[in-house]
Amino acid sequence: MRSFSTLLAFSLLATSGVLGQKVVLTNDDGWTAAQIPAEYAALKVAGFDVILSAPAVDKSGTGSSTATPTVLTSACECSTVALLVRLLSGATRLTVGLTTPMLSLDAVRFGIQTLAPKFFGTKPDFVISGFNIGNNLGSGITGSGAVGVASEPAKEGIPSIVFSGASGSLSYTTLSQTTASSTVSANFYTSLIIKFVNALLNNTGAILPTGISLNVNSASTLSCTSASSYKFVLTRLTSSNSATDVTTCGTNHLPAESTVIKTGCIATVSVFNATTKADVGAATQQVV
Repeated sequence: MRSFSTLLAFSLLATSGVLGQKVVLTNDDGWTAAQIPAEYAALKVAGFDVILSAPAVDKSGTGSSTATPTVLTSACECSTVALLVRLLSGATRLTVGLTTPMLSLDAVRFGIQTLAPKFFGTKPDFVISGFNIGNNLGSGITGSGAVGVASEPAKEGIPSIVFSGASGSLSYTTLSQTTASSTVSANFYTSLIIKFVNALLNNTGAILPTGISLNVNSASTLSCTSASSYKFVLTRLTSSNSATDVTTCGTNHLPAESTVIKTGCIATVSVFNATTKADVGAATQQVV
């Protein structure tokens, strides 16, 4: 049987769109998660150039861990690479990394440091991690592979966002079933990514400061009638009565994301330090 690495780095370079922004798309749930092929297709349609560099198997909960290459004796998750090729039809280029490292952090590094120079000719404009299956909230983000993946590019000076959602499943196989719950979740959350990223890119100046990333968490799709119903709310990772935050809605104390997300059709946005994975001060929050 053909040997494959425990990281399968799929490099898919879309044709240039209106925006032409260069994106590395990654996750820690693996390439078979329903969300990531849906996101790739939508980003391409929206005019982004996209490289997908994700683990071959689910590597959730690996934080910012890294590992040396190991070899699989099977053709990765779901037994074959060809499934992804068919699912992401229309890609102009497909490259499969066979001897690359195994964890989600290694996947994004491979996308940034190896694939982006090869296909973009430069580093990416930004990195999208997720949509993660399950929310990443509060101090618990330190062990999240999806958050670890977003932290790496931020430390390299590349803007990044980690998206997580309460809904979803690990099966890509339902995407052809338009009413399946995982398909609905994937499409809802994909729409949120496009909406949020476009809003962020419309800001003048740098997208985000170096060393800073955004933690975006969305409530269950069961709480919302449509993707357009979601309301973005600026939050903190953890509550603090002593911290002075950016002033919004007449107060300089932002609410904790874990509290706000329970209030309905909400997507929380918390600004965090990519090294400490902790909240930042008001001046940095102000950028968002």
